[in-house]
Formats: sequence, C-alpha cells, structure tokens
Amino acid sequence: MDTAQQEAEVLIVDLDGTLLRSDMLFESFWSAMSKDWITALKLLPAIGAGKAALKRFLADRAEIDVTTLPYNTDVLAYIETWRAQGGTVALVTATDQVLAERIAEHLGVFDATHGSDGVRNLKGPNKAAFLAEVYGVGGFAYMGDHPADEAVWKEAGRAITVNAPAALRRTAEAVSPKAEHLGTAQRDVLPYLKAIRPHQWVKNALVFLPVLAAQQFTGGTFLQAFLAFLSFSLIASSVYVVNDLLDLQADRAHPRKCKRPFAAGDIPLADGTWMAAGLILGGAAIAATLGGAFFLVMLGYYVLTTAYSLYLKRRAIIDICTLAGLYTIRIVAGGAATGIELSVWLLAFSIFFFFSLAAVKRQAELTDTLKRGKEAATGRGYHVDDLQIITMMAISSGYVSVMVMALYLNAPMVQELYAQPAALWGICLVLFYWLSRTVLLAHRGQMHDDPVVYAAKDRRSQVCGVIILAFAIAAVVL
Repeated sequence: MDTAQQEAEVLIVDLDGTLLRSDMLFESFWSAMSKDWITALKLLPAIGAGKAALKRFLADRAEIDVTTLPYNTDVLAYIETWRAQGGTVALVTATDQVLAERIAEHLGVFDATHGSDGVRNLKGPNKAAFLAEVYGVGGFAYMGDHPADEAVWKEAGRAITVNAPAALRRTAEAVSPKAEHLGTAQRDVLPYLKAIRPHQWVKNALVFLPVLAAQQFTGGTFLQAFLAFLSFSLIASSVYVVNDLLDLQADRAHPRKCKRPFAAGDIPLADGTWMAAGLILGGAAIAATLGGAFFLVMLGYYVLTTAYSLYLKRRAIIDICTLAGLYTIRIVAGGAATGIELSVWLLAFSIFFFFSLAAVKRQAELTDTLKRGKEAATGRGYHVDDLQIITMMAISSGYVSVMVMALYLNAPMVQELYAQPAALWGICLVLFYWLSRTVLLAHRGQMHDDPVVYAAKDRRSQVCGVIILAFAIAAVVL
C-alpha cells in the first residue's frame, strides 16, 4: 500500500458492492415501496428520464437508516490504514448524491463525496471521465467490484478489486499491472436456502388437514394434497422474500432478524427481486394444474399476503386477524385441491386457534421489545403498553378454540367418522396444556418469533404432537 500511495495519494472508493454489501438502488426501491406501494407506478416517468433521474426519485422517497447498512469491514479497515499513512479518500458512486452524503457523514472517513446528481449517472465511462478530470489520469487508486469499473481502472494509477470473481480480477490485472485484490467472490447456496425459509413450510402441512379430517386416504387425494403443499410452499417463500425486502430497516434494527440474508448483505437485493418472481411463477404453474378453485384460493392468498407485507402488518389487531386468516386459507386450499367439503367446525377451530398463535407471535415481539428498552415494536402498530392486552387475546382465543373442538366432539358426524370418538377428548386436554405453556413461554421471553416454528423444534411440543396423534389413531382404530 505504501508504494501505491506514492503514485496515487487519493483512494477512490465505490459504494455498491464495494464499501457496502448491498445496492442502494434496490435499497431505495424497497424502502420506498414499504412506505407506499404505489411507488412502483409512480416511478415509471422517472425510468423514462434515465437512471440518474430514477435514483433521485427513489432517494427522495426512501427512508434508509444508514447506520444499520451492511458495510464491508475489510474495506473500512483498508480505508483507515490508507488514511493513517497520510492518504486522502473520496467516495465516488453511482448512488444518488443525497444518499452518498448521508453515508459519508455517518462513516466520517471520506475527504470528498461525489454521487449521481439526477442528470448524470456516475458509473462506468461517466465515472472514469469525471475522475480523470478531477484527479488526473493515473492520479488516483480506484476500489471497485463491478465489470463497469473496467473503464475507471484504465484511468487509475492502481486497481483494487473487492470480492471480485476470477474473470473480473483478470480484467483488472490486464488494465492495471499493479492491481490488488481485497477478498474473493464466494457464492454460497446456504443464504439463498435460508431466505426462502423451508422450515416455515411446516405451516403448509395444513393443506393435508381436510384429507385427515375426512379420512379420505386414497393415493389420488394425497397426490393432490401434496401438489397443493408444493404450490403453497413456493408461493409462501416468494412472499417471505418480498417481506424481507420490504422489512430491511426493521430487520436490521432487530437483534436476531438483522442476521437474515438480505438484511445482512449475504444476498444481493437484485437476486432477491428475481427470486421472488421465479418462486411465484413456479407456484402458480403448479396451482393451475389443480383446477380453477385452488388457483383462485392461491390468488387470494397471494393478494392478502402482499397486502399484509405492504400495509396490514403495521395495523394493530388487523395484522393478527390477517395472520389467522392466512393459516385458515391453507386449510381451505387443501379442500379446494382435493374437492373435500370443509366442516364449519374445522374452520371455526382454525380461526380461533391461529388467532391465538398470531397473538402469541406479537406477544413475543413485544416482550422482546420491552427487554431491549424500547417503547414500540419497529414496523408494527403496537407499543409495549399493549403487551397485557395482546396476552389476554392469545389466551382467550386459544381457549375458545379448545371449546369449539369440544363442541365438535358432540356433533353427529363424529359418531360416524370415528370408532371411539371419546378418545378425541384427550386432544382437547393436550391442546389446553400446550396453548397455556406457549403463552407462558412468550411471557417469559423464551418464545421464538413464530410459535409454529418454535413448536416444530421444541421437545415438549413434539411430545404433545405425538400424544395428539396417538389419541387420533385410537379414535379411528380402537
């Protein structure tokens, strides 16, 4: 580095993908979308005016907390060393000037900041010409990560790549004999798998519930239910991806959610955008094979989940009702896929039971918020003072669901379906215990943000599941 500084006292640092493990264009888009979903329509004129105008449009509408962005610590360390040896550092980026200045002010390590101005997009040849004019050809070292940076490296005294693939490193070496490489590109499939949350697919097993409740155990019925499960899983994963993109700011402010792939910068936001589209198309294609009724149910599910992600999740009580409805839609989808008529008792139980679990989810979040000394849950419509009310809602709705099941056991249809319906009373007792314990754990701050996922991993919950299954089998075969 000493030799480099003798030849080029100014270190020029790019932002997207270099200093920042993200892309501010996509950060701005998803931030603006989280505030107002109409943004997607409003930006069409800006797109026609050019990329610089688009960036200015989004920068004016986005609310980005620059203190929580995923910065590259290796790059920051390099900058500090450069400055310690007497060099100056400038941030020159295609990101809009407004956002670039906010980031530079937060970091406090740059002597100058230059970004796109709404007219000129400071990228590729435009950036190369700008730097050559301001600092002179060969009068600066340039740190970048993108193929568009080749034009800049040709004008620089030294090329520095950041997490660049082998081909880009060779390009930098070809145009700059004294090229330096900081980090290497690593494509890991694990963050992508984590982003689609396959562990959440356990919820989609509810599509099998109509088959089990009606005791229609045929190969064709199970195949239809399995395809419904697969369609639901793909579409739900698409929703999870979109939700994470919309929740970037809230997730980064959360002690655990900040480790999610998009919030942590482990996956480019551009990849997330295409992932969401691919998953929804795959799920829709499978849904189309199961008939019009199922396809309409899935369409309704996607519309409701999108509304939840964009708006409803920030509305107190409405968000809990929506979550309960989304769980129940899975059961409705199972009936639509298999042609099994759903019992009113099953739907009533589902609404109350999953309203309880949705309330527990909010209870857990508020308990965590209280422990962190905050007054309101980020991105939600609740304050910590609401904790007691939400807890009461979780308990009362859970107990009502058990009562609905108890009433169902006295219905004439139960006598026809089960050889020993009295065994089903054991399920009521287990559910009563499990719901009570779940609320207690959330009250103590020991509950995962999602009680369904927590239950799948919790040993006592697993034991409760086995006991419930045993009672159900006993009711059928004894």
